[in-house]
Amino acid sequence: MSENHPELDDLKDLASAAGEILRSGYGEVHQLEHKGIIDLVTEVDREAEAFLLGEIESRFPGGRAVGEEGGQLSGSGEGMWYIDPIDGTMNYTHGLPIFCVSIAYERAGDLQLGVVYNPVQDQLFAAERGQGATLNDATIHVSPQTELIDSLLVTGFPYDAWTNPDNNLAEFTRFSQLTQGVRRLGSAALDLCFVAAGWLDGYWEKRLNAWDVAAGALIVQESGGLVTDLKGSPNFMSAPQSVLAANPTLHAKMLAVLNE
Repeated sequence: MSENHPELDDLKDLASAAGEILRSGYGEVHQLEHKGIIDLVTEVDREAEAFLLGEIESRFPGGRAVGEEGGQLSGSGEGMWYIDPIDGTMNYTHGLPIFCVSIAYERAGDLQLGVVYNPVQDQLFAAERGQGATLNDATIHVSPQTELIDSLLVTGFPYDAWTNPDNNLAEFTRFSQLTQGVRRLGSAALDLCFVAAGWLDGYWEKRLNAWDVAAGALIVQESGGLVTDLKGSPNFMSAPQSVLAANPTLHAKMLAVLNE
């Protein structure tokens, strides 16, 4: 059987449907499990991931897929799906409306499609390689801001920040002294999309996973931004993962600070 490759509208449909699962459970009391001290998973994470994997297996057989909650498809095709059913689970469990569904599709090792859906705000960010990026079908672009002192940045912290000295706290402090401010919103995918939309000027984070960044990174790239790891390598999808995203000028300045 030949592999059936998706189109961008297919990812939009999947993300919207999964978003309905998230929306229906939003504000409810959830069954919490701890993957780590502060790394949570709910029954809604698992329900949304199972739905997405089932739809992908049915509609696009032959591809491979990996989800944050351990679900996967082990097809033999060149297509690879990256699924985060709820990016921002901690926010979700507290009723904080900063969370999303993130879906990316890679073909032959190259990210091709990415969609991030914030169901509470009904924000659908999307990108196709070489076709630009959109928010609810309107074209978006990264901020033109080139000076650190005039920029507003965003970051996150690894789940082992309590025990690992490489915890991003020094970098957070340094950028807080060089910019208008640094936000911590709790969803890597939305952090990237907010950079793509120009609402935030730059984003960096350490020790992530492919499903956290795949869709958002493509959306940043297609909105005119540059995405690398914290050393400046374009191979941000390989472990140990780290991400730096901004317009090219600000990216260079942030990279210099991170590697002082």
